[in-house]
Amino acid sequence: MTGVLKVEKVDLVGVGLNATDTLIPVAHYPARGTKVEIRPTTVLPGGQTATAVVACQHWGLHTRYVGKVGGDSAAALHATEFSRLGVEAHLLTAPDCPSQQAFILVDDPGERTVLWRRDHRLTLRPEELKHDWIVNARALHVDGHDTAAATQAAAWARSAGVPVIADLDELYPGIETLLQNVDYLITSRDIPGKLASTADLQKSLTAVHRRFGRRLTAATLGTDGVLAWDGTQFHYAPAFHVETVDTTGAGDLFHAGFIYALLQGWPLQEQLDFACAAAALNCTAVGARGGIASVDAIERLLATGSRHPSVFARRAAH
Repeated sequence: MTGVLKVEKVDLVGVGLNATDTLIPVAHYPARGTKVEIRPTTVLPGGQTATAVVACQHWGLHTRYVGKVGGDSAAALHATEFSRLGVEAHLLTAPDCPSQQAFILVDDPGERTVLWRRDHRLTLRPEELKHDWIVNARALHVDGHDTAAATQAAAWARSAGVPVIADLDELYPGIETLLQNVDYLITSRDIPGKLASTADLQKSLTAVHRRFGRRLTAATLGTDGVLAWDGTQFHYAPAFHVETVDTTGAGDLFHAGFIYALLQGWPLQEQLDFACAAAALNCTAVGARGGIASVDAIERLLATGSRHPSVFARRAAH
């Protein structure tokens, strides 16, 4: 009788995007119709969910990544990197197809502009997922790009009592079905307003929270920090002042920091503060993963770092 391979339980499973980032340093963002000299470029692995998983692995969590790559050298780069770091990676392959690419202009202030390409054949389909990959974890992280697959993973996780964290920077078709099974929704600044049809961030966060019944609804705000609504009150964490080199991956590291702190069982305010510090330190080096700092370094920034001015009260009742 053939034995069944048991899937090991991990702290975090991530289902979502990976990418090969070509970092292109420029003095300033080019105006239309101009020529701008570039500095030496760097090719590095990235991608929303893949980067968040890698950061959590750096911090000592046991992680699993599920995503799709093409049949090219970039796929080998991802596989090698995951193996080097000890991430259990399930890389599904789309033959005769390039892996996702991003060309990222990084100006002297450190702000990045992303140009990306993803072949439709890289779409991760629900039937390509394995139930055991998802439910044998303490948390699931999705970015929602391949919405049908993310929705299936989130439904399995919810049924198994596994909390689901979502990183959304776009409203993909079918995203509302996914949101019904998300516990911690942390989006970019404009997403709550688009979902709730209001420009008032506080109103949109509470409206989205009511509509989908989440444990937490939050928006990351760049140098303005993060604002979160837990169903009872707002929680706010200002961003940290650092010498910014490249903001690529800041959001990915915020989500990673939040997940790490969540799995430690820390209070919500500490989760948000830790995530802000992790994101800030990542901006001090080149690439989506260039500034993944140690937990000790993040805690030092928490203890001694200065912050940008608060734009909301750190803790206020609705």
